[in-house]
Amino acid sequence: MSKKVGVLLAGCGVYDGSEIHEAVLTLLYLDQAGAQIICMAPNMDQLHVIDHLSGTETSETRNVLVESARIARGEIKDLKDVQAKDLDALIIPGGFGAAKNLSNFAINGAEAQVQPDVQRIITDMVNSQKPVGALCIAPATLAKAIADKKPEVTIGNDQGTADAIEKIGGKHVACAVDQTHIDKGKKIVTTPAYMLGPGIKDVAKGIEKLVKEVLSLI
Repeated sequence: MSKKVGVLLAGCGVYDGSEIHEAVLTLLYLDQAGAQIICMAPNMDQLHVIDHLSGTETSETRNVLVESARIARGEIKDLKDVQAKDLDALIIPGGFGAAKNLSNFAINGAEAQVQPDVQRIITDMVNSQKPVGALCIAPATLAKAIADKKPEVTIGNDQGTADAIEKIGGKHVACAVDQTHIDKGKKIVTTPAYMLGPGIKDVAKGIEKLVKEVLSLI
């Protein structure tokens, strides 16, 4: 039986949603490994909408689930309808949406709050000893969700973000873009991806490793 892996999306686009390269590479490597992919996202408005051409904020309102469906080609579930028992593992791509929509870490740093259903699914997965992977900035939201467990994660080597993760209660481990860090006791795998970049061929190496390691921990 194929392994069921949830991919938690946060919208569509690096500046206000999921980073598209990271999300698609995650889906590619899961599919190549024969996993059954279950895409999901919270049904909520984005924090804001960024024009990805100019980099400026617009007056539009967009829904995280609706935008995430673009990446999932329409095959996506409302996060509130997904339980840890439905999954063997969970992976969270990065992009600013992971720190703006899945939590408000991008705004509040160590004082951030995690979106309730995101908090639930991460906590339940970790408590069930099911592996969780997180890319790019997503480990910050992951660390906040299970701060009481003092998780070990990497976002690369950005000192400000690393300091915020340590302040939350997590432990940050510096890594290169083609590396991952595994918190074996908690079955958490993280990789820097576009927190370091510089390009898709570079982030692909770390993401491929992360997917393989998450699947191996099931």
